[in-house]
Amino acid sequence: MAKSKAANESEPVVIKKYANRRLYNTETSSYITLDLLSQMTREGREFVVVDAKSGEDITHNVLTQIIMEEEQRGKNMLPVNFLRQLISMYGDSMQSMVPQYLEASMDAFRKNQQQFQEAMKGAFGGGPLAEIAKRNMQMFEAAASAFGTGVPGMPGAAPMPAPAASEESKDDEIAVLKAQLAALNAKIDKLT
Repeated sequence: MAKSKAANESEPVVIKKYANRRLYNTETSSYITLDLLSQMTREGREFVVVDAKSGEDITHNVLTQIIMEEEQRGKNMLPVNFLRQLISMYGDSMQSMVPQYLEASMDAFRKNQQQFQEAMKGAFGGGPLAEIAKRNMQMFEAAASAFGTGVPGMPGAAPMPAPAASEESKDDEIAVLKAQLAALNAKIDKLT
């Protein structure tokens, strides 16, 4: 009667939510937290949350709750203007199209992110662009660090060391790096 592990992983895990707001993982027979559901989502593990009493699928509500908790922790990914625009779409005649558009946009974003990461790995493998790519990656990591965001798949997002030079030479170096970054972006665009 026991299902194989491979079969289990292809089926969504059923999570039951009780009236006391506790979440019960039926696969592991244990109570879990929203943080664990968030981790499962990041790992790509499928799950369905159902109301324990009514059996109603409340996955959407729970995922929204996870986003709200992440936003409250200061991990803001949703700009205020985006939220305003999204709220304004409720009740609009185009409301039914928004979910498909957002899903397609996120899929395209993920695909571009993967292609960028693959291009960076290839650039570090050697060749004439390796040093330029390495410097651009340092600049990218410094920008990510300055904005307080980690970049998935990127090493550490540590700030780029500042060269000991005059302000004028720093401006020149920044201009060169910007030009190199633009050239690299153009090459990445050609790959897609």
